[in-house]
Amino acid sequence: MSTLTGLQCPECGEEYEADVVQTVCESCDSPLLARYDLAQTARALQRERVSGRPAGLWRWAELLPVRDPEKRYTLGEGDSPLLPLRRIGERLGLKRLYVKDEGVNPTGTFKARGMAVALSRAIELGVEEVGAPTAGNAGGALANYAARARVPAHVYMPRDAPASNQAEVLAAGSDLQLVEGTIEDAGRKAAAEARTRGWMNLSTFREPYRVEGKKTMGLELAEDFEWELPEVVIYPTGGGTGLVGMWKAFEELEEMGWVDSSRPRMVSVQSEACAPIVDAMQSGADRAVAAQSDPTRAPGLRVAKPYADRLILRALRESGGAAVAVSEGQIAASEAELASSEGIFACPEGAATLAGLELLVEAGDIKPDDRVVLFNTGHGLKYLS
Repeated sequence: MSTLTGLQCPECGEEYEADVVQTVCESCDSPLLARYDLAQTARALQRERVSGRPAGLWRWAELLPVRDPEKRYTLGEGDSPLLPLRRIGERLGLKRLYVKDEGVNPTGTFKARGMAVALSRAIELGVEEVGAPTAGNAGGALANYAARARVPAHVYMPRDAPASNQAEVLAAGSDLQLVEGTIEDAGRKAAAEARTRGWMNLSTFREPYRVEGKKTMGLELAEDFEWELPEVVIYPTGGGTGLVGMWKAFEELEEMGWVDSSRPRMVSVQSEACAPIVDAMQSGADRAVAAQSDPTRAPGLRVAKPYADRLILRALRESGGAAVAVSEGQIAASEAELASSEGIFACPEGAATLAGLELLVEAGDIKPDDRVVLFNTGHGLKYLS
């Protein structure tokens, strides 16, 4: 059973009741984070027991927010493979380079993890209708899980989002609303409609539970490395849910005594077309300033000002990590190399991590013996028109 105890604002520490629908901290406009009785979990559960359970995200049930097993909707998400990149590693002089390939998830991206948990928890709390803005993949994931759970869903997507994402939403039977502009424009439209019509808004970090689903990437990563975390994690960052979720997972695992205090250096990769986290890291700012939001082949990176900017920046700095911006040409070249050298047809956002790694290697920021993990957040087929 879940050991969820409540919700807490990471900025002011204010606590919120978990068993009613919550959004964000009313005092400081921050995301809320789920808290668990980790001491109880550590007493009652061993790592080996979790590893021996049937595969899938919900084997981490004690560290996830859904109490009722009947409300844990699934399409088989989680337990993505950790694959060695031997040819690329040899070219870069890295002995232990890996990719965590999220493209094998249902709906083809890591978004399945977040939506599985967020929608399941919303239903458990009595929500009957949901909506969310998306650059594409989160909308497809929401539509599929909503179909699985038989809940009406409304998806707000920029009109120039990949045609495959639009088709996916419609095929699953959800309401698709195409919006002129960017993900921010879609977000404003979705929020207004949710308020007017009484839906729950599942927008990134506007509710507490999508990050819990993404957290399982960090739990799996610890398990993949036999409970000794790697030295470097390179992650493509738009809204930053996965990066924040993994950092949260590492903290929880340490509190339970399942890992020690060592942490990976977390590296955020963004496109030069839209790089607010890179700008904030370079300037030393505590908050990101809305960046230019030019078109990019990696639409998931086109987030001008992430709502969880404080949490993203804190994770990067606490880990001794960095943020780098890569060009459109570098992303395209990395897509081609991952496919031709390693057989991995990565999404542009995932390929951006290889481009970012190249910059870090050139700068001497990666040691040859470092265990380095790239996150490919989706399958390249999702981007074919």
